[in-house]
Amino acid sequence: MLDGSGEGRSSDVIRALEYVREKLNDNPKLLRVHGVNLSVGYEFDAEMFACGQSPLCAEVDRLVQSGVVVVAAAGNTGYGTVGSSTRPTKVGLSNTINDPGNAEQAITVGATHRDSPYMYGVSYFSSKGPTGDGRLKPDLVAPGERITSCGAGVRLTEAVQAVALGEAAADTSFADYMEDSGTSMAAPHVSGAIAAFLSIRREFIGKPREVKKIFTSTATPLGRERYFEGHGLVDLVRAIQSV
Repeated sequence: MLDGSGEGRSSDVIRALEYVREKLNDNPKLLRVHGVNLSVGYEFDAEMFACGQSPLCAEVDRLVQSGVVVVAAAGNTGYGTVGSSTRPTKVGLSNTINDPGNAEQAITVGATHRDSPYMYGVSYFSSKGPTGDGRLKPDLVAPGERITSCGAGVRLTEAVQAVALGEAAADTSFADYMEDSGTSMAAPHVSGAIAAFLSIRREFIGKPREVKKIFTSTATPLGRERYFEGHGLVDLVRAIQSV
């Protein structure tokens, strides 16, 4: 679906979601896939589609309606430069939620500091709401700064080359780990929390709207603007204890 640089076409993502809905989950009494994480996105263009009504957003909503939880990254376009009477200045930018995070039924996730979210709040780069048509997004925030995970693709190759130049030749026969930042790192935190929730609260499998309501209602506010943090920081323990 995506190449080694993490790039691809929205039509490929749509086909992948259709495959989940029509092939893997073709039996409504047996959902093989309970949730989908979409750490992908592109800037919403109001000249092309109404907000939340692009083909990708529409497919996300259809997948949710079929019983699958969909978690989407909010995007990393929440910071930029604007003109002022004195000089250009760098500021946080509202109305920057990316597709498919604009999908109404998706659980859209922004990023926070990894270790001290209450102190530092929402990451400067995290895309901020509201949506282009005035809805509250993101829905939740989760750690998204300097997150350690398995390396892959071009970024892993570049990291291995950097190590080789600075030290002894890197041994690539073992798994390599990298740090990265972005809402694409935050969204999997929420996906993992929801997977853990569904593993012990199995009566909510196939009920994505109820799952979204549970997680948004039990999130912990960080005391920031609601269009920055949504309902707040994901809290798995509170979600489990709430039902």
